[in-house]
Amino acid sequence: MNNVIDHDRLFKELIATFFVEFIQLFFPEIINYLELNQITFLDKEVFTDVTEGEKYESDLVAQVQFRGQSSFFLIHLEAQSSSQPEFNRRMFTYFARLHQKFALPVYPIVIFSYERPQKEAIRQYKIEFPDLKVLEFNYQVVQLNRLNWRDFINQANPVAAALMAKMKIDARDRAKVKAQCLRLLVTLRLDAARMQLISGFVDTYLNLNSSEEIEFQQEISTFIQPEQEGVMQITTSWMRRGLEQGLEQGLEQGLEQGLARERNLIIRLIKRKLGAIDVALESRIMTLNIDDLERAGEALLDFSTGEDLTNWLNNLDA
Repeated sequence: MNNVIDHDRLFKELIATFFVEFIQLFFPEIINYLELNQITFLDKEVFTDVTEGEKYESDLVAQVQFRGQSSFFLIHLEAQSSSQPEFNRRMFTYFARLHQKFALPVYPIVIFSYERPQKEAIRQYKIEFPDLKVLEFNYQVVQLNRLNWRDFINQANPVAAALMAKMKIDARDRAKVKAQCLRLLVTLRLDAARMQLISGFVDTYLNLNSSEEIEFQQEISTFIQPEQEGVMQITTSWMRRGLEQGLEQGLEQGLEQGLARERNLIIRLIKRKLGAIDVALESRIMTLNIDDLERAGEALLDFSTGEDLTNWLNNLDA
């Protein structure tokens, strides 16, 4: 199976969908002079590097209007998932050619999403001599691996809910961050399509192992009830979507393996909350279908004793 992540597509889709929210989160000063209802995304620009013989496509270029004026400017945003030498020169090339083609001021922004290196990224390109400074080109940088996710958990902004998943995260906090991303997402009350865009982004970059899944469920259990329910709806939709994709691809064996993993996960979560359970109860859980597993994942948050589990299973059979 091909597990290569298309970083460029994910980031471009996120920022194009939540462009104003991205600007509000990281560059609120731009909002002060931006006409919010005059934003047009331009066709992708293709630039040829004559020195290296390679073609590059700009990620996102928006034509926007100065507030209260009839004049326009461009916001050029690049999403960069790897650290590359001479990237600052490439940014200047983009700037020069956009400025030349459209004869408009260009506001350049880069969002760096790589994990390494963590040193501060270069944010300018200069040409100077001992007696003359020919050029000093500057651009704005959002370097995610230097941002602390804890600074964003109370930002009522969908871009924060997504990008926390790519910020500086200790390995022991991965489950906590994923839960907090989804908690924030639930509070925003977006439409289904936008909810799915962000939740899919988070799940892509915070794909948890089995032990982290248990920590994730524990973190969810500390949320207030409406937030618990909202996050559980998102996670059960992931489960259903993954299994449906397996069916569409004819992967019946994969479907059974997926069901087995989900059953085992539910059992581990129940044991983590209630302690050891009766073998007969465990056997009943191992026969649950996908719909009942989804219900069990939500109901276990309310279990306090083994009797609660027994009563819940009996109600399924009633």
